[in-house]
Amino acid sequence: MQRREALQMVAVLMGGTIIGAEAFLTGCKTTPTQTGLFADTDGALLDEIGETILPVTPDSPGAKDARIGDFMKLIVTDCYSPRDQKVFLNGLQALKDKGFMNMTAAQKHDLLVGLDKEAKDYDKANDDKAPKTHPDPTAWVDPDAGAAKHYFTMMKQLTIWGFFSSEPGATKACRYVPVPGRFDGDVPYKKGDKGWATSSAT
Repeated sequence: MQRREALQMVAVLMGGTIIGAEAFLTGCKTTPTQTGLFADTDGALLDEIGETILPVTPDSPGAKDARIGDFMKLIVTDCYSPRDQKVFLNGLQALKDKGFMNMTAAQKHDLLVGLDKEAKDYDKANDDKAPKTHPDPTAWVDPDAGAAKHYFTMMKQLTIWGFFSSEPGATKACRYVPVPGRFDGDVPYKKGDKGWATSSAT
């Protein structure tokens, strides 16, 4: 799957713009990679946040299987603007201060459900101030135009984007057909079938 297609799929899932997507599509930064944004233990915390959003099920791996913490750290470091990095890191610190890692699974779930509602309300209230996508995907868009998204919106987007573009997500949570393969333009759908990660038509 091409990264542009992966971003489009995630944008449809999230119903909006993916933060950092413009930088990702243009190859992220041309300057040397930043280091030192995250503490050594942040990867485990981000894995736990991702796993609470997308847990293991009998039919699918979870976000930890996709090493979602490493993915989030990479995208935030290399593709987020300094303003969005600050929002993300402040949100991560807020979850540390709440003792997220020591909570029970039910407490983590309830906290993130509450944060999801808070993020939706915040983003809705600031929607008219948020950066808009440009009709030309190659055009430069100022990432700091408008209001920043809520930090949980960023975490949720990165979890879904990272998971469904990872090998475990694309091959085990979705139906996957290696490319190149036979073209089959008419595949019957049965209720409960998984979505396609790729098809032989791509």
